[in-house]
Amino acid sequence: MASSPIYLGRQPILDRQGQLHGYELLFRCAQSPDRALVLDDSAATATVITNAFSELSLGNALDGRKMFINVGEELLFSEAVEFLPTAQVVLEILETIEVTPAVVERCKALKARGFALALDDLLEITPANQPLLSLADIIKVPLLHDWENQAALLAHQLQAYPVQLLAERVETLDQYRKCAALGYQLFQGYFFARPALLQGRKLNQDRLTLVTLLNQILDDADTPVLERTFKTAPGLSVNLLRLTNSVAAGCHAQIASLRHAITLLGRKQLQRWLQLLLFSGPHTQNLARNPLLQLAATRARLMETLMLAQTPPDRSLADQAFMVGIMSLTPALLEMSMEEILTQLSNLPPLVREALLAHTGPLGKRLRLVEALEWDEEERLPALLADLPGLRQEMLNDLLCSAMAWAATLGQPAPSGED
Repeated sequence: MASSPIYLGRQPILDRQGQLHGYELLFRCAQSPDRALVLDDSAATATVITNAFSELSLGNALDGRKMFINVGEELLFSEAVEFLPTAQVVLEILETIEVTPAVVERCKALKARGFALALDDLLEITPANQPLLSLADIIKVPLLHDWENQAALLAHQLQAYPVQLLAERVETLDQYRKCAALGYQLFQGYFFARPALLQGRKLNQDRLTLVTLLNQILDDADTPVLERTFKTAPGLSVNLLRLTNSVAAGCHAQIASLRHAITLLGRKQLQRWLQLLLFSGPHTQNLARNPLLQLAATRARLMETLMLAQTPPDRSLADQAFMVGIMSLTPALLEMSMEEILTQLSNLPPLVREALLAHTGPLGKRLRLVEALEWDEEERLPALLADLPGLRQEMLNDLLCSAMAWAATLGQPAPSGED
């Protein structure tokens, strides 16, 4: 019997400074009622993991960041694990694994090969799990109903072990701050999309200027008009030059002036950078480690390539899909409703507006699919894929890996020696 399809997703993991530390890769199965498929799914997951590195070059998308991968008992003892790059991968030992002597020996062997180990969902220290504590590099503590007392107790008890503490299921700024005060070094959860942790939620002058520039682009304003608007926001000007001098811009010449940048990029590309700048902040020094920018860029690129994957591809709709991906996250960034934001961008194409407001139309369908991947809602994926003829699950995984790789290039300097 064939196994259910495996879908690739990812959740960011942040450090204490709110910078991107790595991703937990999620290989999820849209389970059928036949639970006997679970063993087939384990084998399929191993295949997806190895293909992600060998065929999709997913490791290149990480730019030095760690990749956390869930490991059940069957996968723990499989040879597939040993093909993963030890410098980049953290093996998450699932809490469902019975800690037998064989499991402990296998973990010791993987440590000896160079893998970092994380213990997933530790709720309490018991005689059963204690043999793994001395082997672990990272302990993941979920924040549940009594999270504050539990997080404090485990932080105290684990002081005796040389481990990093990772708080997962972090949903609020209060949770983040209290866990950081308790000594937790890493954080995972939906809080990362809340810009209060990154650079504040106020719609400052630079972001108001961005809205003005986006409207000018949509109105096809002359280049001198765009240049004058940029000059009113020095931080944006610096960021534009930094981005356009990057690998991601696809430019080999060093760009020395705003007018040169505007002319060389072209209007569509400039519009994309303006949208990305909403998430990077005017003075961000390490764009590649900005988690909100990474999420926005990955979503936008995936939206674009999903549209190009249709038959026949539509370049105009692909450009609009990129815009939808970026703009769909602006309510969290600006702490404004989508309706309020769109009143300031009156010239957006109708298909973009209906996708953002109602998740309808060809762009809205793809936005629902991308959000389901991000939110780990694998049960919705088969129906969403079925509504997009010609798009297969395997293709979706490939496109996501490609989008992550593209997003990882943001802010990287152009290779030396190019002119």
